[in-house]
Amino acid sequence: MAVYVDADACPVKAEVYRVAERHGARVFVVSNSPMMVPRDAFIERVVVPAGPDVADDWIAERATARDVVVTADIPLADRCVKRGAAVLAPNGKSFTAATIGMALATRDLMDGLRGSGEVTGGPRPFGPRDRSEFLGALHRAIDRIKRGLPPGR
Repeated sequence: MAVYVDADACPVKAEVYRVAERHGARVFVVSNSPMMVPRDAFIERVVVPAGPDVADDWIAERATARDVVVTADIPLADRCVKRGAAVLAPNGKSFTAATIGMALATRDLMDGLRGSGEVTGGPRPFGPRDRSEFLGALHRAIDRIKRGLPPGR
């Protein structure tokens, strides 16, 4: 079992390390530039070449139904859901086969509105409740994998 972290803007890396260690999971911290990670045997820093979607490709090519992917990137989430992985946003929201279509449609709609000059605002600030929701969701996702259950709520 592994946890893949789309790390460039991930606010919950410390939480991933703590939960993964407790469950005996490996962690791959994937980014386009070097970043500090703890020097623990179960954590591996992966620096991929610069370029569009290179980190996403690295994660999507490796994620399986025995893994968890942590990302706020909806297209990456879609690719990993299709591979059977449990996929979580940093706020604890779970992307599943039943929810990823709506997430993609919403993303595309908002992108189109921004492209036409509409002011759409951004996501609300990341807060303590989001961190707490993420911790619970990550524990549940890993527990489901250990029990041989498919990803989901």
